[in-house]
Amino acid sequence: MKKMFLIVAMGLMCGNVVFAQKAKPSGSTTPSTTTTEASEATPHSGLKIGWIISAELLSIMPEKIKADSDLARYARDFQTQLESMMKEYQTKGQDFQAKEKTMSEAIKEVKMKEIQDLQNRIETVQQSAKEKVNQKQQDLYAPIIEKAEKAINSVAKEKGYDYIFDKAGGILLYGREADNILPYVKAKLGIK
Repeated sequence: MKKMFLIVAMGLMCGNVVFAQKAKPSGSTTPSTTTTEASEATPHSGLKIGWIISAELLSIMPEKIKADSDLARYARDFQTQLESMMKEYQTKGQDFQAKEKTMSEAIKEVKMKEIQDLQNRIETVQQSAKEKVNQKQQDLYAPIIEKAEKAINSVAKEKGYDYIFDKAGGILLYGREADNILPYVKAKLGIK
């Protein structure tokens, strides 16, 4: 899909260049006058496309550096809790193995259940920690990404770019609203 969009954009760019070369004002003029008049008649005769590596931008933003530090601290708390639980699990497992031969069947069942319950709690805490760290990352990064997007859009408008792509992913980061074909596609599909 990304490649298809890029191909269409390049095709439009080439089409605009060809159109600008074929456009001739009425009347008799010299070739240099034709070029000048064509430029004045169509101030934007071709597409202006820019690119950025957004990951590189984000990596140098002070807000992202602070967010990464806060996130690492947040994740470290879960890691400490999990390490403590793992030590308890290992200790109980080793204790069980050392005393297993002298235990009655009833005690073995109780000890095995304790170990199994602890293992289940560890897995639950791991899953919960992963989800909470991911959510914290989204919460911390959302305003940073929004700030970067606003800056990219602002620069694109100020510098007269039609489209800005992320070079690393080929994703369209900015496009002129006038080029949005959704209303035409909706009409073609009979959607109101």
